[in-house]
Amino acid sequence: MNKEPQILDLDKILQEKAPDIYSKMPRFVLNYLKRKIHLDELNEILTIYADKQGVDFMQAVVGYFNLTLDVNGLENIPKNGRYIFASNHPLGGLDGICLSAVIGEHFDKKIKYVVNDFLYFIRNLQPIFLPVNKYGKQSREAANTTNEAYNSDDQIVTFPAGLCSRREKGMIRDLTWQKNFIIKAIETKRDIVPVYFNGENSNFFYRFANIRKKLGVKFNVELVFLPDEMFKNKNERFSITIGEPIPYAFFDNTKSAVEWAGYVKEKAYNLANTNK
Repeated sequence: MNKEPQILDLDKILQEKAPDIYSKMPRFVLNYLKRKIHLDELNEILTIYADKQGVDFMQAVVGYFNLTLDVNGLENIPKNGRYIFASNHPLGGLDGICLSAVIGEHFDKKIKYVVNDFLYFIRNLQPIFLPVNKYGKQSREAANTTNEAYNSDDQIVTFPAGLCSRREKGMIRDLTWQKNFIIKAIETKRDIVPVYFNGENSNFFYRFANIRKKLGVKFNVELVFLPDEMFKNKNERFSITIGEPIPYAFFDNTKSAVEWAGYVKEKAYNLANTNK
């Protein structure tokens, strides 16, 4: 039975999440943002697939964008394990959709996906989303939900960098991988599976990010353009390489959690050469 579709209201979202910015924003800027984030197209997706939830919705979106996914290595991951899939984050949108669709299918839809809490507005995905507030204090409810997920049998999909990749010195790479996924792996006895997603955004996105950084603007303004980047990648082909699980016991006291996070990051990027 079809459910009532969710309609994204940018005015309402900004009023709730960034009231100070919204109150000072000229109407023409708001209208520009609505066009740039493809608000009408996003609402079309939410309307067409209103009856789909979680992994089913992710798979439907992969179809909507007509993406071809070449997946290597997932067949070697036992289905009876409990894992944290830690991936690089080149796209900032479609990569999460694709990984959730692929890993979710392999594990009978039993996954949780760690996301920025702005994305938690998408009702169709709330069953598999674990919201993380990057710009404020995590609520007790959200923290409890996260702990329950890590202690469950669901697989965890995460992008430890938190933000999508940037271009530095001609190379597109993640920023520093945060240590939390290492800590959670040890606490909840989950093996970590490094993942490499081969993809990139447009030159405009990286140039804008670098200009913003040179101007000393701390807020990642370029995030506004991620929906536009997502639609630019329609009909694309992406490769996803899944590495071998690293036992949680491997992460001992010989390195700090930050150092282990960097270690797993390098493991993920080394997978780029696996299928060449």
